[in-house]
Amino acid sequence: MHNSFKHYLVVHLESEVPMDTWRLLPLQTSNAAMNMAIDEAILTARIADKVPNTLRFYRWQPSAVSIGKNQNPENELYLDACKQLGVDVVRRISGGGTVYHDYEGEVTYSVTAKTSDLGTGDIPSVYEKIYGAITDALRLLGAPADFSSGDAKNCPNLTVRGKKLSGSSQTISRGVVLQHGTLLLSVDLPKMFTLLKLKDISCELAADIGKRKITSIQNELAHPVKHETVANALAQGFKAIIKIQVAQGQLTPFEVELANKLYKEKYSRHEWNFSGKII
Repeated sequence: MHNSFKHYLVVHLESEVPMDTWRLLPLQTSNAAMNMAIDEAILTARIADKVPNTLRFYRWQPSAVSIGKNQNPENELYLDACKQLGVDVVRRISGGGTVYHDYEGEVTYSVTAKTSDLGTGDIPSVYEKIYGAITDALRLLGAPADFSSGDAKNCPNLTVRGKKLSGSSQTISRGVVLQHGTLLLSVDLPKMFTLLKLKDISCELAADIGKRKITSIQNELAHPVKHETVANALAQGFKAIIKIQVAQGQLTPFEVELANKLYKEKYSRHEWNFSGKII
């Protein structure tokens, strides 16, 4: 069994947490393949009504790049640089673009919930509602943000003074949404654009462009913020804006078993990550 689950192995009975109370999985660190396996396992469990709506916070170690479900990593990444820098590459089940996940510079959240419990089945409205909670978290941290609805090429995101601070992607299956996204605590633009390709633009020029388009909590506040502080603010934002209670919980044995299976047979395999195929 993967080491990431040692502190999760507590039986969680469905009756212990009412379905109008969301389960909170506190900040935890895994590698890229396991992070994506856990998110999919939670989605499957929620579709089957085995678990309540779930809010999860996590980090990536080693740092990683995730690509959208339909992307070709050879078109999106400098793969030699990823290998040289020890940066993992993983394909998500959600759409959207390529994202660099820095171990030190990011907290990732995932929301797995019935769209009916969010009061809408409309994808843009789901984005807007979840981003409302994240906006409130940023307000608590002292970094007021604005919601950007995105366009044909970009998923909705949050900006501060016109610079992107938080992005996300989602998938909806059988009335259940999985939205996972990033909140940048700090940002290493030269490293980011050593890994991510921008068409016909050098890494150096891409980093310069990034300075005008990307920011972080540390940049906005002029001091670092702890990962745990950001996770706590996010939980408060969801409670206030989605109007829910949260109860700290663990993955169920069903989710642990499924996540380990997905880790072994899907997310750690080259066929999935580089071709989108499951053998």
